[in-house]
Amino acid sequence: MLDIGSLLGADRVRRPLGREIAIAETIVEPASIEEISELVRKCEIDRIALAPFGAGRTLSELRSRPVDLGISLKRLARVVAYEPEDMTIVATAGLTLDEVNRLCGERRQRLCVDPRNPALSTLGAIIGAAQAGPLRHSEGLVSDLLIGIQFVGHQGRVVRAGGRVVKNVAGYDLMKLMTGSFGTLGIVTEATFKIRPLPQFYAVALIKYPSMEAAFGAASQLHDTLPLTHLEVISPGRAESFGRSANYLMLAGFSGNRDELEHQRNKIAATVGAPTDFLENADAEEAYKRLRDLAPPTGALAAQVAVLPAALPRCLESIQRSLFDGANGSDPPRDSRLEFSAHVGAGVAEISVGRNLTADDASRVVGQWRAAAREAGGYLRVTAIGQGLRGDIPFFDSPNEGAMKLMRRLKASFDPAGIFNPGCFVGGI
Repeated sequence: MLDIGSLLGADRVRRPLGREIAIAETIVEPASIEEISELVRKCEIDRIALAPFGAGRTLSELRSRPVDLGISLKRLARVVAYEPEDMTIVATAGLTLDEVNRLCGERRQRLCVDPRNPALSTLGAIIGAAQAGPLRHSEGLVSDLLIGIQFVGHQGRVVRAGGRVVKNVAGYDLMKLMTGSFGTLGIVTEATFKIRPLPQFYAVALIKYPSMEAAFGAASQLHDTLPLTHLEVISPGRAESFGRSANYLMLAGFSGNRDELEHQRNKIAATVGAPTDFLENADAEEAYKRLRDLAPPTGALAAQVAVLPAALPRCLESIQRSLFDGANGSDPPRDSRLEFSAHVGAGVAEISVGRNLTADDASRVVGQWRAAAREAGGYLRVTAIGQGLRGDIPFFDSPNEGAMKLMRRLKASFDPAGIFNPGCFVGGI
């Protein structure tokens, strides 16, 4: 068996803490690419399953049982190169987004990907889980900003693609392949990103609506009218964070110079035809951070649904109806109501229901949610569920047979020993 202590030193081998308990039996903290390569080589020989992680938030919600070895990337946390004039940055996978943007902020630049709580979002996790927030509306996804990647794969080989050095595998776009692979193909160790200038000014428009239909109707009009920074509709429960409960809330972010801001402000007021609160400066930044960091309550069943943007309101209405108990025509209990944050232009929504569910109830609810997503031409991925239910409910939708065959071939090519985060992707890969 692998003697990890002699490889890294006893001070970098420990028992899991907190959410790490759901990830791995033993945690190691390598401090270099070479140490990760050696770990991978030895794990392949001994068939030891491993899982790379940053803060462990995503992976602790995904694993049904811990793997043998959790590879913490927190010691790989440095900027390799920052070129403000070229608007690129190269950094190792354990660096957090918050740390990157503190550095770039000194030159009024930023990495325009914005998952929840950037102080806990490492670059490796952002790539591995394809994390994104409100800025996806104007800036796209992490795959749109990624121009180079380095990862440790089969036999501990260091593979590089894009960026400053290209060493690719014929037929594969490795940057897109590794994005959203949840650590099942290798361990991302370094990445090169495009960065953007910070806007001169930024503002947020908040508008209340009595119904989901009215909120999405107005959002659709705005989407077709203005080049917004972000555009969301959130459910009444989540609107409480903004002091506007019992209403659906639309949040439209816009930015530019003073003249552009004034033009967009007037255009929004004329388009929505409803009382609008406009926030600027620190108030706008605070509203944006609150929106970005909205999260389901602890213990909630949560999922991400992705459909064509025009189909999103209908899909959410169908999901919401599935939670209603039709008896007596009464509303469901508060903790049984659907809560959501919908990224209107992207056709993506983060949804949750707060009440505790039995295994049968959870299976039924997820099945109804998936049916609604498929009917709308999309898919649904479970993002959080109680530990005791994880073995019974797949986190990912099942693709067609052809797609599944391709995914298995990719897994076999990149991870023939089956050690990289097994069971954490589509079809149990």
